[in-house]
Amino acid sequence: MTTRDFSAQRAALAGVVAIPVTPFTADDTLDTTAYRTLVNRLLAAGVRTLTPNGNTGEFHALSPEERRIITELTVAEAGGRAAVLAGVGLDPATAIASAEHARSAGAQMVMVHQPAHPYVSQGGWVDYHRAIAEAVPELGVVPYLRDTRLDGQRLAELGELCPNVIGVKYAAPDAARFAAFARDAGFDRFVWIAGLAELHAPSYFAVGATGFTSGLANVAPALSLELLARLRAGDQRAAMKIWERIRPFEELRAAHGSADNVAVVKEALAALGLCRRDLRAPSSQLPYHQRELVSTLIAGWAL
Repeated sequence: MTTRDFSAQRAALAGVVAIPVTPFTADDTLDTTAYRTLVNRLLAAGVRTLTPNGNTGEFHALSPEERRIITELTVAEAGGRAAVLAGVGLDPATAIASAEHARSAGAQMVMVHQPAHPYVSQGGWVDYHRAIAEAVPELGVVPYLRDTRLDGQRLAELGELCPNVIGVKYAAPDAARFAAFARDAGFDRFVWIAGLAELHAPSYFAVGATGFTSGLANVAPALSLELLARLRAGDQRAAMKIWERIRPFEELRAAHGSADNVAVVKEALAALGLCRRDLRAPSSQLPYHQRELVSTLIAGWAL
């Protein structure tokens, strides 16, 4: 069996993994013009890894055709300037079809959303991800882990079966659990991404993460990239200064079980005139009193 070189994809994961929002028009269709603007704004700032169809992109509220369009738009706009890590998931057949489409569109990697099934066994988790990874052996595959019940040994098993499983987006708010899981799974085998964004990045970097996801980057990519630079340099004091600036914004996104995660980002983008604030159910727009708060929070960021 041919051994593929995933070094470029692994390097791309060890950075700011930005998740573009999906803008909608007034009649609830994709605003492709606004989407292109947002993606090019990220690229111009220096972001080099994009995740279309992530949770900040309202993956679960998009139709299959809309997800395909978003993947294709992202690859086209990236134009080789950034790696594309396309979000896939749902039932196995849909996830595999989405991964195969991402490959044909020109994406370099796929991120597999945490299975939404209410009954997930550890063996079934391996089988699900193995089916997707084996369908696209040319692509890097990144499981998205939100469930702390999965044993690290199960990820190690998946890695043995599928060499193209190259990274992990770990999104449980427990840095000690992450540190143990990563070492049980094989610390050097995978690229470890702090999947709860800037708010948790410093603690996760302290125990081994080398990249972090970001919805904030839609609004203030320079701040996300500066935080990454400080963390890479081991300058914790400077990193925490940046963290202190963005903390109120990120805590607003994380409140109430992250109910307003996307709404806060879209509100900030609306304040900047970059896209509408519209979302799809079961998400909803921020109430008016919080809209002013978002504008106040970003006012000092020199955007």
